[in-house]
Amino acid sequence: MTTTAQKAQANDVVGQIIYALRAMGVAPIPRNYQLFYEAYIGSNTSLTQQLAALGSSATQEELDAISSQYLGTGQVEVIERAHGKLLVELENLLRLLRREQQSMESYTKLLGETATRINSKANFSNDIIRNAIALLTSATTDTMAHGERTADTVAEHSIEMDQVRKELDEYKRIANTDSLTRLSNRRAFDDKLASIFDSTGNLKVTALVLADIDNFKNINDNFGHPVGDKILATVASVIRANVRKDLFVARTGGEEFAVIVEGNTADEVMLICERVRCALETRSFRNSRSGVQYGPITISLGYSMAAQAENPNQLYANADAALYHAKHNGRNRTVFFDEVMRRDYAAKNWLIYRN
Repeated sequence: MTTTAQKAQANDVVGQIIYALRAMGVAPIPRNYQLFYEAYIGSNTSLTQQLAALGSSATQEELDAISSQYLGTGQVEVIERAHGKLLVELENLLRLLRREQQSMESYTKLLGETATRINSKANFSNDIIRNAIALLTSATTDTMAHGERTADTVAEHSIEMDQVRKELDEYKRIANTDSLTRLSNRRAFDDKLASIFDSTGNLKVTALVLADIDNFKNINDNFGHPVGDKILATVASVIRANVRKDLFVARTGGEEFAVIVEGNTADEVMLICERVRCALETRSFRNSRSGVQYGPITISLGYSMAAQAENPNQLYANADAALYHAKHNGRNRTVFFDEVMRRDYAAKNWLIYRN
């Protein structure tokens, strides 16, 4: 289950984003919140810099242009269209059900009044019975026809609602996907990481792996960011291809990736990490047209079992500490977390070894 501390931290993130929106005079609508969330988690420094450059004079058009550049416009269009349809369909359905309820209430009232008259000996006559039968027959026919029309209309609305649900599912997929690598993004990773501790039953066979491309800054400096982006996408595909399909794989920011392994022991996780590392180490990174070699490209990996932590934040810190040790001790290696690393990690200058 999510702890009070975790909820407080989540609320703190939300509070800081809302504060940033207010400070810049930005409307707190979903697409702006998403944009500032991406900037807050620091997965794209260019995005953060562009938002900061707007200052307090940001217009919605400028914000939408940045969203289009970094997040794509598809998710904005999908969610706003889906929300609009959802509201319309729900209102139509409620209006229809209210009419159906009124119709049934009128019919029930008519049945009660007719029964009262028939049971009254003072007004009892054959004419009353004939009139009552005719009235009930007409009312019953009308009510049944109305009910059939209502059923057909509800079915039509159900089709529309199903389409809305599909559009919302598509929005969720887009919103949780990193556009460059097609892996899950930091938002999806945060949610998945938090869910690990919802149940403590599988913590002994659940691990968080953090992987970071070695010397990636040199790649960008020497060959440019377009080449760097292609290498990021290739590394992502290598990681995805060398782990089980059911494992959660994300790009958590910059050149860092994460894999959440469920159902494996620490030794088995080591084998998974080494398979990924060796696959990347032996892969050729060469421009087929120019013949330029970009490689070798290697990654460092650090991992921790969930049972070694008390909450998602500590699990991430453990895996990050192991990754730090992998970088510090020569890169291109996998390191499993142990408690000794926690002290070294706390006193580290991590930025030195980040590349």
